[in-house]
Amino acid sequence: MKKISFTFIFLMALSLLTAQTGKVMDNLSMTSKILKMERKYAIYLPPDYERSQRSYPVLYLLHGGGDDQTGWVQFGEILHIADKAINEGKATPMIVVMPDASAGRRGYVNDVKGEWRYEDFFFDEFMPFVEKTYRIKGEKRYRAVAGLSMGGEGTFIYALHRPDLFSSACPLSAATGPSTIDDLKNYRLWQGVEGVTDADKEAYFNKYSVLNLIENMPDNQKRAVRWYIDCGDDDFLYEGNSLVHIAMRKKEIPHEFRIRDGGHTWTYWRASLPTVLEFVSMSFHQF
Repeated sequence: MKKISFTFIFLMALSLLTAQTGKVMDNLSMTSKILKMERKYAIYLPPDYERSQRSYPVLYLLHGGGDDQTGWVQFGEILHIADKAINEGKATPMIVVMPDASAGRRGYVNDVKGEWRYEDFFFDEFMPFVEKTYRIKGEKRYRAVAGLSMGGEGTFIYALHRPDLFSSACPLSAATGPSTIDDLKNYRLWQGVEGVTDADKEAYFNKYSVLNLIENMPDNQKRAVRWYIDCGDDDFLYEGNSLVHIAMRKKEIPHEFRIRDGGHTWTYWRASLPTVLEFVSMSFHQF
């Protein structure tokens, strides 16, 4: 009996030692010349980051409206979920970067008047800064983007605008922008916008309507990004995501589309995250 107990304790201790933990920092910042302010971000470093000299794939994980860079840390439990996926061999060790798109204007895209150029900031300043500061493999095959709600919209827009930069994209419960030019008046990022021309409206719609971008996607870009789209059956954004799925089917754009039981909640997104980590890991290995 004593021998069995000792063996059990030894195996438990070995298991605890083997299941290493990563590290999260959620109050980091950088200076943006484009936005003329300090921009915060959070980062997850995988368990072996500080013990190795290797470089890692990167996932840019975008928060939703009403949250900031701490959303995926506090409510999304990125540390626990990523550690578990990596320790179980379901996800490759990766760096997860979570930028803040909440201070000042809210959103991941540029506004029509050029006063909030967050998309320009993301590609021209934030990504280069992060990939220089941390040991990140700065190639398309090792880079992915995902996000929820407003961050799901950012995921769609970034991967559709820059398919040369991302191997995979995972919009969760995503906003999909205006479906027609007339819908701009109901689009949250258009609220309070005045003094714009019809040409401005058309240009903005062409740039930030997910459906429009999909319908006008060149044939040579159809397989440029691996897509995983996930939305709950009780989510108020269900219709937009379903229309995107139908548009992708008609356009013959390969993608995974999942409808699960649930709404627009962190319970739903926490359940989505392990699959996202596994999906992007497949892209890191396949491309």
